[in-house]
Amino acid sequence: MAIDQVHDLQYVYRKLLHSMSRPGTISSIKEPMIRMDYQITCNESLLLSALALLDGEVTFHILSDERPELIEKITEYTSAKYAPIQEADFIIVFHDDHEEAVQRAMKQCKVGSLIDPQQSSTWIIETSILQNEGNVLLKGPGIQSEMALQTGFSSTLWQARNERTKEFPMGFDMIFVDHESQIACVPRTTEVAQKEVG
Repeated sequence: MAIDQVHDLQYVYRKLLHSMSRPGTISSIKEPMIRMDYQITCNESLLLSALALLDGEVTFHILSDERPELIEKITEYTSAKYAPIQEADFIIVFHDDHEEAVQRAMKQCKVGSLIDPQQSSTWIIETSILQNEGNVLLKGPGIQSEMALQTGFSSTLWQARNERTKEFPMGFDMIFVDHESQIACVPRTTEVAQKEVG
């Protein structure tokens, strides 16, 4: 990789913090992408987000079992340890992962406790497109009124997410990364509803 380990990763980290504090806001991390220089079977923006967040103090899990080389690379680059879904601090999901597997993982992942809600997981999710439109509406802290967001997630997956976040402040944070190097975040404190049609 030819990215600047300090400047570029701090740039991405700041963008992630900005998006997390303003749920549904779409930010671009395209600037450091031009310096990415490696061969790996992964969305570059997703990997860059993981590099900015992971370190030797955290664990991660990759939902797909078809990318063992990516586990090795993330461990090599970040010193983070691979862990089972129930223990992982970060969970990485690819756009071609089966919906049933994602749903099952949502039931198993860490959501913290009422005493320690911060002991929850953060999901980094690859998607084909991010847009501020569609039938998913976000409300809550950091959103003035409401925000529409299209992520490629089905209503079934949003329902599964809502099931795990209904006991405030427990839940998990979500970072969506698309193929245009855009990111958007849905924290565990954000209310997600389906827009009524008609």
